[in-house]
Amino acid sequence: MISSAQLIPSKEAVLDLLKDTGALREGHFEFPNGVHSRQYFQMPLAMRYHGNARVLNVALSRLLRMEHEVLAALPNCAIIAPAAGGIPVAFGVREALNADQIFWAEKENGQYRLRQYLDAHGLRCIVVDDIVRSGKVITLMIDLVREVGAEVIAIGSLVHFSCAKLDIGDIPYKSLVNVDAYFATRNDCDQCKAGEPIESVRV
Repeated sequence: MISSAQLIPSKEAVLDLLKDTGALREGHFEFPNGVHSRQYFQMPLAMRYHGNARVLNVALSRLLRMEHEVLAALPNCAIIAPAAGGIPVAFGVREALNADQIFWAEKENGQYRLRQYLDAHGLRCIVVDDIVRSGKVITLMIDLVREVGAEVIAIGSLVHFSCAKLDIGDIPYKSLVNVDAYFATRNDCDQCKAGEPIESVRV
């Protein structure tokens, strides 16, 4: 259990919390796209507990606050996240940073969109999410923020996969945990070759 007295918990402490809540499972998993992995993250299982959510979100906010642009912008900035996994993170980080706005993007016909009539022009924004697997969603969020005339000043996530491909330029990015994830196709999977039982999971 992570103590609230810890300003920023260690990677090991965060991973222990995720394992204890079932948010991180280890084994032999197959995702809907056919990719195999030794690890399966289901962040809502950790975030359903208010105490855990608060500890993780406050820790992420402290990392973000270390960035000069974030500190200079507060409280006049917005926290933005993709629905649905990023929403609990956005609310927790907004509260911890005392940012004055929060909004999220929802998928509509396969594309992320903001609510109609939302005027975000000129806003300085921090993009957050619970987990960054491929980097695609974060890139889409950055593009969306820029399309509406706003600026991304920082990015944050609770968990980051080292294989994620982020095209973010010089925007500062903070995460509590960087994971060296293992992914393979069925033909290349060492666990399949060893005959280990496999479990199908949802993203």
